[in-house]
Amino acid sequence: MENQEQKHKRRVRYSGTHPKTYKEKYKELHLEKYADTVAKVIQKGSTPAGMHIPICVKEIMEFLQIKPGQKGLDATLGYGGHTLEMLKRLNGQGHLYALDVDPIESAKTTERLAGLGYGPEILTVRLENFANIDKIAQEYGKFDFVLADLGVSSMQIDNPDRGFSYKTEGPLDLRLNPKKGISAAERLRTAEREELHGMLMENADEPYAAEITKAIISEQKKGNVISTTTHLRKVIEGALAFIPIAERKEAVKKSCQRTFQALRIDVNSEFEVLYEFMEKLPHVLAEGGRAAILTFHSGEDRIVKKAFKQLYREGIYSDIAKDVIRPSAEECAKNGRARSTKMRWAVKA
Repeated sequence: MENQEQKHKRRVRYSGTHPKTYKEKYKELHLEKYADTVAKVIQKGSTPAGMHIPICVKEIMEFLQIKPGQKGLDATLGYGGHTLEMLKRLNGQGHLYALDVDPIESAKTTERLAGLGYGPEILTVRLENFANIDKIAQEYGKFDFVLADLGVSSMQIDNPDRGFSYKTEGPLDLRLNPKKGISAAERLRTAEREELHGMLMENADEPYAAEITKAIISEQKKGNVISTTTHLRKVIEGALAFIPIAERKEAVKKSCQRTFQALRIDVNSEFEVLYEFMEKLPHVLAEGGRAAILTFHSGEDRIVKKAFKQLYREGIYSDIAKDVIRPSAEECAKNGRARSTKMRWAVKA
C-alpha cells in the first residue's frame, strides 16, 4: 500500500485533518490506487466520492435467476455495480447489453468493466435512453432478463460540477446528459408561476410548493438569476423563514431535497421516459423473461406498480411482485442511500 501511495506524489491540499470537498477526496476518487481507503469509507456506512454502491443486489439476483448463455439488458448502467454481478452470473457465456444517457459516467464504467475482463465480446454499452429499449431489441433480439435502476447514481450526486446536490456549490444543472436539453437554471428562469407550482406538487409532493414558488419568482423578478445550487438553497431557506426555528433546519433540508428532485425529474423528462419504458418493456422480453425495477420515490413507484398490475390483469405478465421489496435493515445501515429504495418485478407470460 505504501508503494502504491508513493505513486501519487502531490496530494490535493485541504484544511484540517480530513478532506471535505469532492476534489479533495483524491484517495476515494482513485479506487485502483487506494482500495484500502475506499473500503474504510464503505465500512463506515458512507459512499466514497465518485463511486456508487449498488442496492438490493441479493434480491435482484435471486429474482432474475441469470444462467450462462442468456441475453440480458441493464437499462441503466450507471457505475456498473449491478452490471458486474449480472456479468459474473453469465460466466462468459451469452451477452449483456447496457444503456445510459450520461456520456461522462458511461465511458468511465465501460473502461472499468473492460479492465475487469468484461469487454465487447460479453458486454455492449450504448449511449441511449432506456425509453428506446424497443430500438435495442430490434437490433439484438428479445431479452431473458432486464434490470432498470431508476435512481441517480452517487457519483452524479456527489460531483458538484453536475449540480445535483443542494449541499455543495455548483451550477444548477441537474441534466443526466449535460449535452442535451436545458439546465435546471434555465428551466427556472422560463417557468411560469403555475407551471413551477405544479412541478413541485406533481414531481415531489412538496408541502410548501406555494411558498417556494413565490420566493423563486420574486427573486428572479429582482433580476437575480438562480444559476447555482447554493443560490436555490438560500431562496428555499428564505421561503421557509416562517417555520419555527426548532423545526426549520429539518424542514429546509427536506424541501431542498424535494425541490431538487422535482427539477431533476422535469429537466430529464423522467416520468415521460418511465411511462414509455414501462409500455415497451413486455415487448422486449422473451417468453418467461424477467424484469426487475428499482424506484426511489413515490411517483416512480406508482407508475411501475400500475403498469405491472394492468399488464398482469391482461395476461401479458404471468406473475408480478404482490408486495414491494425493500432492502434489508442491514443494507440500509451500511448504505444510507438505500433507505428509500423499492423493488418490483414481473415475469413475461
